[in-house]
Amino acid sequence: MSISDQVSMEAHLSLVLDTVDGAIDYKGQPAIRSKSGSWKSARFIIGVEVAERVAFYGIQTNLISYLTGPLHQTTVTAAENVNIWTGTASLLPIFGAYIADSHLGRYTTIIIASLLYVVGLGLLTLSAMLPSLTNSECKVGNEFTSCPPRVQVILFFVSLYMVAIGQGGHKPCVQAFGADQFDEQHPKEYKDRSSFFNWWYFTMCAGCMVTLWILNYIQDNLSWVLGFGIPFVAMIIALLVFLLGTMTYRFNIQGNDSSPFLRIGRVFVAALTNWRTNLSSSAIEEEHGEIVPHHNYDQQFNFLNKALLAPNDSKEKETCRHSEVEEAKAVLRLVPIWAASLVYGIVFAQSPTFFTKQAVTMDRNIFPGFDIPAASLQTLPLTGIVLFSPIYDRLFVPIARAITGKPSGITVLQRIGTGLFISIFAISIAALVEMKRLKTAQESGLVDDPNATLPMRIFLWPGPK
Repeated sequence: MSISDQVSMEAHLSLVLDTVDGAIDYKGQPAIRSKSGSWKSARFIIGVEVAERVAFYGIQTNLISYLTGPLHQTTVTAAENVNIWTGTASLLPIFGAYIADSHLGRYTTIIIASLLYVVGLGLLTLSAMLPSLTNSECKVGNEFTSCPPRVQVILFFVSLYMVAIGQGGHKPCVQAFGADQFDEQHPKEYKDRSSFFNWWYFTMCAGCMVTLWILNYIQDNLSWVLGFGIPFVAMIIALLVFLLGTMTYRFNIQGNDSSPFLRIGRVFVAALTNWRTNLSSSAIEEEHGEIVPHHNYDQQFNFLNKALLAPNDSKEKETCRHSEVEEAKAVLRLVPIWAASLVYGIVFAQSPTFFTKQAVTMDRNIFPGFDIPAASLQTLPLTGIVLFSPIYDRLFVPIARAITGKPSGITVLQRIGTGLFISIFAISIAALVEMKRLKTAQESGLVDDPNATLPMRIFLWPGPK
């Protein structure tokens, strides 16, 4: 063997040893650790998420002001429309995840969802540009005012729900695709993966906080066309940034297994079909032709183990695998977390509706000629996240890691529980503020107009009235 051939073989062996198991690059070749993934890819993905969140929250945070303003809807109707749209946008990621996992993959789903996003935001901007085509009047409360043309309203809601569809494909894939860039089997990348989520959230909140202060002011004081146009441009930039990072991405190798939705659904169907069948470990061992440790079947949700048995009238004797049954059990274990999250969703839904309308009643004047936009007060939680995230990642996590021995410091479940606990105080304070506001309105003789503007000091500290 010549020296050149030996050097070539050593270089090839080095590349083989540096590959990431279960991952390929954009050319379909085994992903090289030093040339792909990790923070090289994560920076692009974080940039995409920042631009997408700016686009989404640029619409959501001040949506009620647009509905009660240019579209002349009542507060009740506007709040209902905001909640329906937000709820739809929150449910659609389930279908986006299904499409990504079962058919298109995360990368392709993100691109298609981004294109839908761009089209939806473009049409939304166009709807705000439409001139009034009618002089008809409609009654809003006790007053008559000019109504927006029907074509504008239709185009607005069509584009609004197109944005929700785009977000439904974008949201479940971007963060998961970012996690795919870190190898869990590699010690350093496993730790970096935990930091990725912290910095991903920090950067997203920082970008949204700065942008929304500017964007909400533009929407309230300058132009809704410009206020919708900026998210439109931001989403175009997000798509371009995502495409620029293509050569650095790692892609998971798609297996031959069916969709997780189909696998889990099949387990529940099989368990219901066999609900009258007596379950025993010996029957399962006989069915599968192998001895299975007994402890696999004395855990919770035992009724799902009946999916391991073939129906009595089945000719093909098809049964579910052990791994599929465990997947179904894992989904059921998530139900309490989902149920608790629904309660948090009630709290979270108040920000773009009730909290924003509550802020409208405040005196938000900082200096003559400048009022803080009511929707911009929603950035205060983002400010807290921006300030706390570096402390959490650089101070709290290392200390917690030394105590618990976990790379992430504390578990995700502990983080969720802490957030739910803090939300109790947040909604309690909001209720006390509203009680104080209504009481002050009554004492000031504004019983008939409880939404009248009151000095902000009333909500911040006790003082002379």
